[in-house]
Amino acid sequence: MSDPFAHQPFPRGALIGAAALIAASLLAVTAARITGAGRSTVQTAPAAVERDLRFADRSDGGVDVLDAASGAPVALLAPGHDGFIRATLRSLARERHQLGFDDAKPFRMAITVDGHLMLTDTATGRQIDLGAFGTTNTAAFARLLAPAR
Repeated sequence: MSDPFAHQPFPRGALIGAAALIAASLLAVTAARITGAGRSTVQTAPAAVERDLRFADRSDGGVDVLDAASGAPVALLAPGHDGFIRATLRSLARERHQLGFDDAKPFRMAITVDGHLMLTDTATGRQIDLGAFGTTNTAAFARLLAPAR
């Protein structure tokens, strides 16, 4: 069987148009990357209260919450309780390990001057506004900011 299009070249205008479209797209993306046009950033208000925390697993399934500066205990997350805190920290720890960071740097809890409760992973820079998860989940983390007893 012979090819019915063997003697008909591909339309040159379509090739030139496609190449021009690809080039224009690459130029637009490059310009946006260089200038930062279209990039959205969220400015976080400064912290009114902050505390660096470390989390240590216990053999009984609990988690010790420690003040990173003094090593003083802040709270105990008992086995089977505080699921939101555990899931959030597990997610951040997984991200740390995927990016090649160890557990040396603490997590930072802060209440900003405008009242937002923020959790920051000081290793990766990832920041979570805990208020987005509702008042019950925010309160679970807020108690970790209380002074050590």
